[in-house]
Amino acid sequence: MKRDLVSSVLGVVVLTILLGLAYPLVVTGVSRVAWPNKSDGSQITVGGKVVGSKQLAQPWVIDTHRKDADGNEITKPDPKYFQPRPSADGYNPAGTYFSNRGPNDAAARYFYRDQLAAYLALERPYDEGLTAARVPVDAVTTSGSGVDPLISKANAAIQVRRVAAVRHLPLATVRRLVARNTDDRDLGFMGEPGVNTTTLNLALDRLS
Repeated sequence: MKRDLVSSVLGVVVLTILLGLAYPLVVTGVSRVAWPNKSDGSQITVGGKVVGSKQLAQPWVIDTHRKDADGNEITKPDPKYFQPRPSADGYNPAGTYFSNRGPNDAAARYFYRDQLAAYLALERPYDEGLTAARVPVDAVTTSGSGVDPLISKANAAIQVRRVAAVRHLPLATVRRLVARNTDDRDLGFMGEPGVNTTTLNLALDRLS
């Protein structure tokens, strides 16, 4: 029994050193050398101050200075910014999760109905021909993490009209910025291209 106990303790110590210390240090060191920006969280700095991450969406909203029944601040989308996908937790990177709404979930019907109505209310004043059938699915559904900054090119194309009108910019100028902030498919064939709302909105602010 003593021999088994000693072996177990040695096994825990050795594996802790190898997998709990050595392996993380090697992986961290390699990532710091090979991908210094990504290993730091793809941080975005403006004037020496970190203002976000290329990998995280932000709530581009206006505070209405009102609160709901639970005491939470009521906000509305800021029309001069491209809006990311809806988030189940206010784009909180500290607790990312998906909505877990399945096709048989009664609450899903009302959530998507409300998201669709909000999207149309925001975009229709700048695109009178916009119908529910034209609204891309990513405009009303949450991502797997709830903080994905990428939206579809179709979603961005609809929002272009609003952003250009509110900022008094030519459509062509805003469309060029969209193209510059569009990520291609992973490895050239995986997934779909996506427009990064975080980097795009910051680029719009720099332009303004």
